[in-house]
Amino acid sequence: MSVLVNTQNEQEEKVLLAFLDSLRYNYRSDVEDEAKQITEAFLDQYNKEIDDADREIESGNYVRHQDVEQLFQKRRKAL
Repeated sequence: MSVLVNTQNEQEEKVLLAFLDSLRYNYRSDVEDEAKQITEAFLDQYNKEIDDADREIESGNYVRHQDVEQLFQKRRKAL
């Protein structure tokens, strides 16, 4: 598992690193280049999903909010 943490200040970073050290976790710091690549890949994928969703909506493949509300009302009545 990978976790990317952006601390707010140097004190937070020191506390976090001390915590990880105390539990003997293996970690890497100063991965700015990798973090930039991960962020760019995430944004590219996010934008692709938004574009795909827009195309689906434009082609008429969607459910109206009103229809979803009616579905939930019927489900509540059935319970």
